[in-house]
Amino acid sequence: MSRASDLAYETIRAKILSGELAPMTQLKEEELAEMCGVSRTPIRDALRRLEADMLVRRTDTQRTFVPDWSPEEVEEIFTLRMLLESHAAARAARFVTAEEIEMLRSYTDLIGRAIEKPDFDSLTFVENNRLFHNLILSIAKSDRLAKIRGMIVEQGILHRTARHYDRVGLRRSHADHEELLLAFEARDEAWASAIMAGHILRAYHVTMREYASPPIEADVETAEGAMANSEEG
Repeated sequence: MSRASDLAYETIRAKILSGELAPMTQLKEEELAEMCGVSRTPIRDALRRLEADMLVRRTDTQRTFVPDWSPEEVEEIFTLRMLLESHAAARAARFVTAEEIEMLRSYTDLIGRAIEKPDFDSLTFVENNRLFHNLILSIAKSDRLAKIRGMIVEQGILHRTARHYDRVGLRRSHADHEELLLAFEARDEAWASAIMAGHILRAYHVTMREYASPPIEADVETAEGAMANSEEG
């Protein structure tokens, strides 16, 4: 691949994942070429790669769009992810080293800082969440599992999910990561698997809010008041 093609791919991909290119946006080669500062040939190469990644869709009339996932597709993606990642978490509890736990902790700390910023830093949250989950897959020592997991595309969905968490939900998600670290330190495969399954199911239900309501503002006072009244441990 040429440098121009790589630049176009990374630029368009980043704008899709951040939500700047919203679902159902038509992607026109001439507009993308201007946006990326390249010719139309690298744009065509980039769009083919993005289509293979399932980050764009091409219609029968050869028009290209950012996909808008249906509720059924979202359910399938999260169901598969829950099955695969809970299994990966169990394997990771068996194989994880002290150094790898510290790497996971560093990602968790960055996620926590992103959550506590006055203006929630969704990009940092999603990126370090991705690194955290990818490292667990690596620790699980299963090329087959990693390959299958890599076929499940949900990064665009995760950016949209992050915008629907309130501050309470963000902190609960962060607490799941902290508890996973405890499970890994204890080498408890069943505990790690259960926490991961619940973590992803919570994210699924938050994601489904997109189909029923506008994004929730992560208001500190409202969220902290709700947290004080919550009975969830």
